[in-house]
Amino acid sequence: MNLFRLFSILTALLCTQVASAEKSSPQIIADIVYQKGQASAYAAERCKLDLYLPAVQKDFPTLVWLHGGGLTSGSKDSEKQVALARHFAEEGVAVAMVNYRLSPKATYPAYIEDSSAAFAWVKKNIQEHGGDAGRVFLGGHSAGAYLALMVSLDAHYLEAQGLTPDAICGLIPISGQTLTHYTVRIERGQPKERLMADEASPLFHVCKEAPPMLILYADKDMEMRVEENALLASALRAAGHEKTTTSMIKGRTHSSVAHDMANAGDVGFAEVMGFIQAVKAE
Repeated sequence: MNLFRLFSILTALLCTQVASAEKSSPQIIADIVYQKGQASAYAAERCKLDLYLPAVQKDFPTLVWLHGGGLTSGSKDSEKQVALARHFAEEGVAVAMVNYRLSPKATYPAYIEDSSAAFAWVKKNIQEHGGDAGRVFLGGHSAGAYLALMVSLDAHYLEAQGLTPDAICGLIPISGQTLTHYTVRIERGQPKERLMADEASPLFHVCKEAPPMLILYADKDMEMRVEENALLASALRAAGHEKTTTSMIKGRTHSSVAHDMANAGDVGFAEVMGFIQAVKAE
């Protein structure tokens, strides 16, 4: 083997190693304050997001992600949220991992307003970080999915940010509550088990103008969650929404349907990536 050939092979191997390192190491910008002038120290503490940016790409899509936790717990800094964000960024989709205020320190609709403000910040600023402002998606798991649905379906939240729901390229709720959230019911002094679908419910606001939507849930999801998501999809279609896709992920629970998206080869992750690419192509 001549020296030139050897040099070429070594150079190719080095480039492959560099590319692999870049893929596994997204750029992270932590603790961005997404709304100014918070009314309390608690709001100033919680209303922050982390950006996970693909290492070597430009004009990438971005997923604004809202963690679960029943509106009473959860953090963008948890191990599972960080792993999920890294996986998406490694595959070319930026993630804005969002913290929002939690009950009971904050009550309805504060956490929806925070989620809307976080989305608006990303929409207005992601281009400065290399992203495509026309391809900003909104998603979340469980309580985070509830928040994402409320932001996208009740237009007044984004209107308060100077945006309309069509600013959302696509919506990705995973195992979300589509009735009035049980934490909101508790805040009102009502039994957790009392089912409602009023103005604090995504079902109350279904419309044909909603963004394209991928509704995911697990075959072993928590009680009623499969039925709630199926009802949302049915209600959207009945309202004339033509871009609703649903998928029940087999072999998953309420938690693992989202958390396993951090794993290579996960079916749910592939569904989300396919959805993002499909909306991109339109």
